[in-house]
Amino acid sequence: ETAGYLCQDRWGACRFPVGFGRPELPEERQVHQLDARTGASLKFTLLNRQGRVWTLIAGGGASVVYTDTICEYGFAKELANYGEYSGDPPEEFVYEYTKIILSVMTSSPEPYGKVLLIGGGVANFTDVASTFKGIVKALKEFGAALKACGTTVWVRRGGPNYAEGLAKMKSACEEIGIPAQVYGPEAHLTSIVRDALAAQKGAVPPAMPEPVVKIPAGGATKPAACQHLMEFSAETQAFVYGMQVKAVQRMLDFDTLCGRKTPSVAAMINPTGEATFEKFLFGSADVLIPVYTSLAEAVERHGKAPKMLVSFASFRSVFSATMEALQFSEVIKSQAIIAEGVPEALTRRLHFEANQRGVAIIGPATVGGMMPGRFRIGNAGGAVENLLLAKLYRPGSVGYTTKSGGMSNELNNIVALNTDGVREGIAIGGDRWPGVRFLDVLLRFEADPNIKMMVLLGEVGGREEYLVAEALEDGRLTKPLVAWCCGTAAEAFDYEVQFGHAGARARDVEETAGAKNRAMAKAGAHVPRSFDEFGDLIAAVHKALVKAGAIVVANEPPVPKLPSDYDALKKKGLVRKPANFVCSISDDRGPEPTYAGVPISEIAKDEQLGVGGAISLLWFRRKLPVYVSKFIELCIVTTADHGPCVSGAHNTIVAARAGKDLVSSLISGLATIGPRFGGALDEAARMFSEALDRNWSPEKFVEKCKEVIMGIGHRVKSLDNPDARVVLIKEYAKTHFPATPLLDFALAVEQITTKKKASLILNVDGCIAVCFVDLLRGCGDFSRSEADELVKNGVLNGLFVASRTLGLVGHFLDQRRLKQPLYRHPYDDVTYLDS
Repeated sequence: ETAGYLCQDRWGACRFPVGFGRPELPEERQVHQLDARTGASLKFTLLNRQGRVWTLIAGGGASVVYTDTICEYGFAKELANYGEYSGDPPEEFVYEYTKIILSVMTSSPEPYGKVLLIGGGVANFTDVASTFKGIVKALKEFGAALKACGTTVWVRRGGPNYAEGLAKMKSACEEIGIPAQVYGPEAHLTSIVRDALAAQKGAVPPAMPEPVVKIPAGGATKPAACQHLMEFSAETQAFVYGMQVKAVQRMLDFDTLCGRKTPSVAAMINPTGEATFEKFLFGSADVLIPVYTSLAEAVERHGKAPKMLVSFASFRSVFSATMEALQFSEVIKSQAIIAEGVPEALTRRLHFEANQRGVAIIGPATVGGMMPGRFRIGNAGGAVENLLLAKLYRPGSVGYTTKSGGMSNELNNIVALNTDGVREGIAIGGDRWPGVRFLDVLLRFEADPNIKMMVLLGEVGGREEYLVAEALEDGRLTKPLVAWCCGTAAEAFDYEVQFGHAGARARDVEETAGAKNRAMAKAGAHVPRSFDEFGDLIAAVHKALVKAGAIVVANEPPVPKLPSDYDALKKKGLVRKPANFVCSISDDRGPEPTYAGVPISEIAKDEQLGVGGAISLLWFRRKLPVYVSKFIELCIVTTADHGPCVSGAHNTIVAARAGKDLVSSLISGLATIGPRFGGALDEAARMFSEALDRNWSPEKFVEKCKEVIMGIGHRVKSLDNPDARVVLIKEYAKTHFPATPLLDFALAVEQITTKKKASLILNVDGCIAVCFVDLLRGCGDFSRSEADELVKNGVLNGLFVASRTLGLVGHFLDQRRLKQPLYRHPYDDVTYLDS
């Protein structure tokens, strides 16, 4: 067997077998990009349908190192796909993404069996349990096909709720009946690759050579090339540009874990909002952080001590925001630019201006940095669980730097597992033109007497690592450096590969990961044979420094506790409390709002539901027959407006002409609805229903009522001049209702009252009222008590309010359209009485 594609090329000796001894497989490249509306990234490139090694990797940086490691172990031609999901995608997106991969994976039989690697780093904020639910659902759906392919599953993941996610994954594979091994963050990131592939056919990687560690003489002074990056202490504070309340709360939570006495955020800047205060939790107490509309005001009020600017400005506005901040270089000594996709020409101009003013810029496309026990830049380090796992609440002896934000979190874990911990870690950002560069950060580490060893995780593309190699050769860097450049897998393919970051692309041979790894190794850096040995090499170097006395491992302090948020505890089922509100008609907590359990999209697609159907769900919590929904809509149409002279429209018009806004004008009109205007529906329903229920005759009902019968009478209409609205409603009820006993009773009453006066007809309010009672009692969806309770609770008045709102809004818009002036009632329309 020949040597592995990369192993022979870079290290000159065969360490592992190539593939499974099969002939070279053809390559077929197809790219799928799922539409992740949430901003999540879901990418899938089919490399080789016949390949045996399939991956489901979370995170752009992690997907690269997994691919590297697979190739390093000699399985480049067996790698079937390259892809990643990230950005905390919803469960259903992960499910769809996994289905695509599994459908292709199981589309062809495999006599040798297939390997599915489900991996990822320690997630920053992605809910591992939630994303794994999507994967588990897809695994169960393809269970039989996976078994037929002889699939084995290997899982490694860390981050929020990872233990729950791993347990679900293990249980699902057992249920399906396929072998599975699961690992948490205690295992090295790519350990599942070694366990799944390197042991094939009995091949075991040779032991890693013991590193020869040179102990620096010490006495280093801070070099001038540190790019002016400010010193971070337990008193350092930041301005946060943008209303990133979650990021600010995470910075304050880190402060609590570190025992800081004052918040690390001095102020927030929200140029599109208004000056105010935002409330946060600092430990278990509330703290108010001021919000300013300009950076200048924040500097004026809080600029006595140097500050860092953590900029969450978008890639569209970050250039102007950064240039503005550079005007205050005497206060704002460093900036971190989180935005990705900043145009390269603008980025280079920013860096030039920053150098002229002595300001350091981390980024663009950075997650920030981590200074354990002192300061946290933005979201660096991820969730609280990660901070505790990597012991970032106290400083260690290691300084690391990387481009990848996701891999910086994994580095926190790797360093914590293999050393006494992180002293400082900075992610310089994944764009091609970073401000603070690898060499700047390492020179900073070189000058820090508290940092005893350094770690560099680079990537394919660019020439930053060569600058590091030069500094190692000329003696500017003397402390032990463990380095690895990701993206070695690019050399396994015969076409150009663009990995996740804008700068992760080799433009010539010297920009390949392999070439840069060789250069750093030649210059004296400790470079592993693959990323899989990265953690082991870090541990070996640290062990040598401890043995030589260069590192004195301090006693481990007690693990601090952060007061738990109520929402987090409730999600885990650890606390409960009575709710202040109860709602049974709608729910907006899921992927889309629902009315009485019915998704809005379903309501919109069902042409028979319409507005009446939506009202039936919201008011009655059930889907009613189509004729009921249509009757509700008929009532709304017939009562939406009654001209400009009724009290509701009058008040709305007067308010609109006084310059009031829509809502104020609408409220003015709605406030007139009551017993004299609009309230007739409720009273008419009550009066007619009680009479019918008591078995009164129409004559007795009229006699008992004496003077006023609600729902009877009209100013101009009569039997000879009927109200068209009443005719429509009566005809609809007679045509579609199962029975109309109350309507029939009301029409009998009308025959008596019109003999006394022609205008004493059943009016539209009365007609709607009696018909609605017939509807509730006769449609079969309500019990008699439910129907009566609905009327008692004011459902008919609600119908009038809902319909009349449409008309009142129309009157408001009409007045605005006609540009009517302020209304003043004429004197001659008022009778003035002497007292």
